Amino acid sequence: MYADKEKMSAAYGSWKSPITADVVSGAEKLLGGFAVDGEGRVIWLEGRPTEAGRSVLVREATHAGDAAEEITPAEFNVRTLVHEYGGGAFTVSGDVVVFSNYEDQRLYKQSIKGDHVPIALTPDYGAPVVRYADGVIDLHLGCYITVREDHRESDTNPTTTIISVELNGVGKTEPHVLVSGSDFYAFPRLASDGRRMAWIEWKHPNMPWDKSELWVGYLSADGKIEKRVCIAGDDPNMIESPTEPKWSSQGELFFVTDRKSGFWNLYKWVESTNEVQALYPLDAEFTRPSWEFGYSSYAFVEHKGQNNIIACTYRQKGLSYLGILDHVLGSFSLVDLPFTDIYNITSIGSHLYIDGASPRHPLSIMKVSIEENQVAMSGISIIWSSSSLNISEYNAYISSPEIIEFPTKVPGQTAFAYLYLPSNSNYQGFEDEKPPLLVESHGGPTSESGAALNLSIQYWTSRGWAFADVNYGGSSGYSRQYRERLNASWGIVDVDDCCSCAEFLVSTGRVDGERLCITGKSAGGYTTLAALVFRKTFKAGASLFGVVLPEQARKIYAAVKEKGLPVALIEYEGEQHGFRKAENIKHTLEQQMVFFARLIGKFKAADDIIPVHIENFD
Repeated sequence: MYADKEKMSAAYGSWKSPITADVVSGAEKLLGGFAVDGEGRVIWLEGRPTEAGRSVLVREATHAGDAAEEITPAEFNVRTLVHEYGGGAFTVSGDVVVFSNYEDQRLYKQSIKGDHVPIALTPDYGAPVVRYADGVIDLHLGCYITVREDHRESDTNPTTTIISVELNGVGKTEPHVLVSGSDFYAFPRLASDGRRMAWIEWKHPNMPWDKSELWVGYLSADGKIEKRVCIAGDDPNMIESPTEPKWSSQGELFFVTDRKSGFWNLYKWVESTNEVQALYPLDAEFTRPSWEFGYSSYAFVEHKGQNNIIACTYRQKGLSYLGILDHVLGSFSLVDLPFTDIYNITSIGSHLYIDGASPRHPLSIMKVSIEENQVAMSGISIIWSSSSLNISEYNAYISSPEIIEFPTKVPGQTAFAYLYLPSNSNYQGFEDEKPPLLVESHGGPTSESGAALNLSIQYWTSRGWAFADVNYGGSSGYSRQYRERLNASWGIVDVDDCCSCAEFLVSTGRVDGERLCITGKSAGGYTTLAALVFRKTFKAGASLFGVVLPEQARKIYAAVKEKGLPVALIEYEGEQHGFRKAENIKHTLEQQMVFFARLIGKFKAADDIIPVHIENFD
């Protein structure tokens, strides 16, 4: 509908766009997980930048068209700080929710029905020094089994255990320790009979995606572990990282691991022989690194007495797929979904609940009904969306990504990126000009960029910038071998790949080689700094909460200033690792834009932005 519209010619980077920083910062909500209650209604954890990043539990409306029900009282903020990154901050069972409160980090029990008044389950230690995450409710013994991170004796080296908390307590009884001795734990999961519990553990110096172990403990009638057995990860001749254990309704244990092939695939434990079986070997990743708790990459689908069906999502060559696996017959089929990026799956009967997104669809929770043949959808509905916008109104300004593969510094080796070219129905660049390029280095560093709609990226491309979101060597989604390219080479391989991507786009005539910029958050901020210091590819960069303490950021700023280079430092009071407040998200985006516009030249940003002072420039 836009093909016949005459476009104005204007310098790349100077275009006007309705995708403003206000739109970006105020329209998108965060998703911290979701579950299904006893009535089949979805409960999700919604992060709100407009409420200073507060996270609240929201329940799906009873009837379509009605407003969803906010069930978290105003004085609570559902968020855990276990492992600092959190995740797994709440659990739903029937009409009961157990959650972690941000301010005091205590656990609370809340009835979904009635007055919703939360009741403390764990003791008050006078400060948020004991944290909890990733729990399950034991209906047999009336307790809550969860990971506990205890900072009472040491804040730099806290003790992590798996504990049992009484659900009928009044927050004064010290929890009972079920599992201890390892450095880290995750995924405590109970079998339906209440007599077996699986969990994941790992030790320093490993991260869980480097090397971990899957264990099963046998519980006594009073809830103590009498015997334990290691299922995967203890073979000294094989390095693997098992994760995501789940029990089927029939008491069979399934999990994901990357043994031998280097790809995270689905496996089943044969309890009688203590052996594991691969269910469907595929050169694809059926999970992702456990930076946070609570991931769910597969779910059991039960329909008309069948319990041999698993719905699972996997990543392959930069895209997500939804598969239906019959683990008895060994058959596997794909289900067509309008998502290119799928993150979590849960199920009730033959209904799947999936969160995902696509280049033109924001992060959403979708309900999918699977037909009897288990290979097609019989119905689909959107339950929640991260954006309050009518995205179709912005279609004329949205750039869809192209997956590119480019050569790295290592001969014969390639890496990957999503390339977004300038897109605006009202403008086109001058014929003799190529667009400036902003390269983004994702965090982690073992995270993975995806193709999901990101209005922060569209903010740039709708103004005439090209944008490359790089999955450098070390990123997940491409196998253990690809992920381990970064081993002992962080700050080298990631930097080289970001530079190689930019240089590839220059050599193929797609961007202006004199106007290359780089940005990154967290670990990506470190990559940004390293690229600017040790390479000459980029003209300017912006490091956002780049894995340094505030005093270290000030030292870096002072050193750059002393060298006579243009530099600016912005600090936000009350923010932590990751900007959560809408006003700070907006300010950061606008200041990056005007900073780059002023430094690389050839255009003036169309937005009316008051720039921060740039040392050695203003």
